[in-house]
This record gives sequence, structure tokens and C-alpha cells, in this order.
Amino acid sequence: MTEHLRFTKGHGTENDFVLVPDVEGQRDLSAMDVAWLADRRAGIGGDGVIRVVPTAKASETAIRALADEAPWFMDYRNADGSVAQMCGNGTRVFASYLRREGLETEDEFAIATRAGVKRIRFEGDQIVTHMGRWRLTEPDKANSDGFDALVHLGSGHPFSALSVDMGNPHTVVALPEGVDLDEIDLTQPPEVRPHPLEGTNVEVVRAVGPGHLQMRVHERGVGETRSCGTGVCAAAVALQFWAGGESAGATWIVDVPGGRLTVRLLPNDEVELAGPAALIADGIVALG
Repeated sequence: MTEHLRFTKGHGTENDFVLVPDVEGQRDLSAMDVAWLADRRAGIGGDGVIRVVPTAKASETAIRALADEAPWFMDYRNADGSVAQMCGNGTRVFASYLRREGLETEDEFAIATRAGVKRIRFEGDQIVTHMGRWRLTEPDKANSDGFDALVHLGSGHPFSALSVDMGNPHTVVALPEGVDLDEIDLTQPPEVRPHPLEGTNVEVVRAVGPGHLQMRVHERGVGETRSCGTGVCAAAVALQFWAGGESAGATWIVDVPGGRLTVRLLPNDEVELAGPAALIADGIVALG
């Protein structure tokens, strides 16, 4: 039976999403539905799918418990249909949708994610997400140079990397001098050792100046994307960690293929991410 589904298409620094409103909390999207919606040839196309649902009507008990803090839940799925904890760029697109639809009216409010409650703040054309605390995934395994993993990017020798948890897993590769960031092959999933059981997002980074870095990313369940908000934060954390300086108060400008984002490292190992968001299309699609 064919079902007609409303959707909105949006992006944050060209990390793009299909938003599906479910303000009554009565719809569920199967992994097959999500993969089809995200398909760039047969469906709408996107790096992920976001279901907009009241937190009190989320299927997960742990999410429903957040309803008093955050009325709306960002039910985020990767393009392959798998469930994901968080998406930094997605929070800004989600927040823009809530504001446009009148579901939130203030310049500052909270949203629920599988990585906890995230506070959103509108500052002109920038949207700021308080991303919460970062941590090193394996703090006791990092060697004296600040690395705890090796990553193969296509053929050739592996690169050193650091594992950072931003509510979802990241492995940040320090690209050595003489290796061109644009020439790195991210058409295939990077091979990470030790292999994370639930997979990982892999960021390939290079510092281009004080507080300024460039990055490309391969997202688990998606492939290379034009941007990744949690990945941008993980990259800034890793660069600051390798620099050996005090993190609190540091600001990093991060250039990704889809644009520019700002990461602010706060006291208590917390992070803010600032950047734009755009809602570019609305429509109805036949599902099923």
C-alpha cells in the first residue's frame, strides 16, 4: 500500500538530511524506508534522515525521560538505515525546522538526542549547539605522541590517529607533511586498527594555521560527506590535544568541503559548534 509522506530537505555546510515530521508520534520509519529516502538516485537523497517527534512519544524509554528538558526529539538515522546517537550539523537543521514550523519560538531551547539533551542558540545567521562533553575513547592506550590507533586510507602505509568520543565515535587522523589532503582516497571505508566494535567516523585533518584546520570525513553508514558536525568537534579536540595546550577557551575554525564551522572548547571538556543551516525544499513523496 502506497503512503504519501511529507518531508523537508535541509543541510548544514552541505551535510544534507531528509526531515520527516511526526508531530503526533505515530510514525515509525524502518531501516528500508530510511535507506530509500536517503538514496540519491531512487529516493530524495541525503546523508541521513531525521524524524521530528515529540520526546514524550519516542519509542526509547531513555529518550522519553528527557521530555521535561527538551520537548522535541531528533530521531536521527544514517543513510544506510542504521540508528545513530547524534549529528552535529543535523541539530542545526532540526532546530531551524522547529523554528520555521512554530514548534519552538525562542532564540534558545533544548532538543533531545540519543546522546542526551543538546542546547541550541540562534546568533544571527549562525546556530550554536552545545555539544556536551568530549572524552578520549582510550585515554590509557594513547602513546607518548598522543595516538591510540592506526588507520589505512586506501593503499599504502597506515596513518596515526586518536579516538575521540563526542557522544558518537570518531577516529581523527593526523595527516603528515607531504601528504595532500585532497588526494586521500575516501571512496572506501577506512580500515581502523584496533577495530571499533560499533564502527567509527574517520576524520582526516591538517592544521593550516593557529586555531585553523582543514578536514575531510568518512562517516560510518554513509561514506564521505561534505561535513560532519561531531567530526569537526572531534578534529578540533584532537588538534588541541596534540598541541599540548590548555583546551578551555580555545577556538578553532574548521574548513570542510561544504563550508566553514567554528568550534569553541569550553571548561570541563565541553564543546560548542557554530555554523549555518538551510531548509531548501518541501514536498510529498510516495513511500511503499
